Amino acid sequence: MFLVTGATGGIGRRVVRLLRQQEKSARAFVRLTSRYSELEHRGADIFIGDLRREKDIEKACWGVEYIISAHGSDSDALSLDYRANIELIDQAKAHGVKHFVFISVLGAERGYEDAPVFKAKRAVEQYLEASGLNYTILRPSGLASNLLPLAERFRETGLYLLIGDPKNRTSVVSTDDLARIVVDSVTVAGARNQILPVGGPEILLREDIPRIFSQIFHKEPVVINSPLFIVDGLRNAFGLFNPQLQKALGTYRTLLSNEFFCRKEEIANLERIFNFQLENLESFLRRYLAV
Repeated sequence: MFLVTGATGGIGRRVVRLLRQQEKSARAFVRLTSRYSELEHRGADIFIGDLRREKDIEKACWGVEYIISAHGSDSDALSLDYRANIELIDQAKAHGVKHFVFISVLGAERGYEDAPVFKAKRAVEQYLEASGLNYTILRPSGLASNLLPLAERFRETGLYLLIGDPKNRTSVVSTDDLARIVVDSVTVAGARNQILPVGGPEILLREDIPRIFSQIFHKEPVVINSPLFIVDGLRNAFGLFNPQLQKALGTYRTLLSNEFFCRKEEIANLERIFNFQLENLESFLRRYLAV
């Protein structure tokens, strides 16, 4: 039995689908208010709970052999990115879990002081490494699925908002490829007890993304390049009445102001370990946008 947290998110939903396609038992940890009917239809065991509650995590781990932590934080990095994962690791030890797959973030080790998610992810990585469990830590760069709403908006308007330096490099990974890597990590020997950066096969400039949209839709892009001080202004404004949101915007600013890409040798190593060729961004978008 696999336990998948964040099972209705972009990564988790794909992981559960893949597990069920392979006829593997999957328990989807979901919130009551989330849309989980598709996962239920696919035969997943639905566990409705709250990752902020230790008792819910304990119950969800009964009878589980593998844990895949794929949940995000909803701007609450301390409770969800940190505490929930620490409790999941403790329960994995208590229940004799065979393998723990943790989805971290590229750059978690860089020490970004203004980014709560990065700090929480790195602390969990270190806790998992010292736990004695078999583990795989995956550090994805940007997810291709996150660009789908932007692509749909571009299809309608031709507009693309680019905040920060358009020359910053990125290596956007196919979310389907990431799900495959997640599932295979529990059986592929080369992934055991490893920290692996996960990106797409291309190193792109951020300004390349609207160009790819343009190629797909045959529409000239209108790029609005906004400076980072706009985000700083929003953070200062929100800080007056919502400190938690202000902290979350710190993570957002970190993502916008730095480069997150995998080196070519890291991608080659990933393809060697998992024995398949990674999909580029344009191919992913064309599949989902049916163009």
